[in-house]
Amino acid sequence: MIKYIIKRLIYMIPVILALTFVVFTIMYFTPGDPTAVILGNEYTEEASMQLKQELGLDKSFIVQFFNYVKNLIRGDFGISYISRAPVSEQLLGRFPNTFKVVAGAMLFCVCLGVPIGVLSGTKPYSLFSNITMIIGLLGVSLPIFWLGLLLILLFSVNLGWLPSSGIDGFPSLILPSVALGANYMANIMRTTRSSMLEVIRQDYIRTAKAKGVSQRNVIRKHALQNAMMPTITVIGMNIGALLGGVVLTETVFSIPGTGRFLVESINKRDTPCVLGCLVIMAICVAISNLIVDLIYAYIDPRIKAQYSGGRS
Repeated sequence: MIKYIIKRLIYMIPVILALTFVVFTIMYFTPGDPTAVILGNEYTEEASMQLKQELGLDKSFIVQFFNYVKNLIRGDFGISYISRAPVSEQLLGRFPNTFKVVAGAMLFCVCLGVPIGVLSGTKPYSLFSNITMIIGLLGVSLPIFWLGLLLILLFSVNLGWLPSSGIDGFPSLILPSVALGANYMANIMRTTRSSMLEVIRQDYIRTAKAKGVSQRNVIRKHALQNAMMPTITVIGMNIGALLGGVVLTETVFSIPGTGRFLVESINKRDTPCVLGCLVIMAICVAISNLIVDLIYAYIDPRIKAQYSGGRS
């Protein structure tokens, strides 16, 4: 198992390097002069040439990329073109806010999606199951930014129950977490329901019922463990999707997080900040996928035996 974890961590390196190369290439060949954005009204040809020399922008594409990768290996994300502050310091100040929003959204997804999906799957033709199917279709169809604006209008403007922007304590996390997690909660609920419907029709479930095992124990001890495998896959995939959706969420709710910082950096052509945000997000997605694989091994001993035997 330890060898498998080390192998997966090593695999992260080429993925991050490939992501860095793609983003760096896009930012480099995007039309426009970043020094014009930095200097603003003070832009002149002389000032632009001097600033390019200071920032290393006068060098070729290959030299700039390898200099960035060399610094990245040492843990240096570079200096922001706009604020002239280290990118790592700016990320450290913003990433905790993003983590809180994503963690709240994931908690909302799992705590509601899994139980509702299980109950709906065990009673497939009931009124509750039909209602949850409608809710699932609505949840998948709602755009994050539109739902966020509706939540602000209802709970902040009209009712005044919750704050509409910023992040200051638990109440300020409720609306962003719901707006970000509603779509993915519906996916988890539908996946859990479909998986549960398939599992409860298996022979070993009928055998357990024939032996007199209660419905509750049949679901908890026999069906749920096997039905959770596809759900865990969806949860792992949703972590990456949540990190992508947090860009819209933080913009709508004016949260000073990594997602909003990424949008501002793209608008300002601040390449080091853009790369820093995306590298951090890529690392989070890779680690979350590794955690999901380890949860697989915990639930299914056959997968753990494959890891222990050196096969991945």
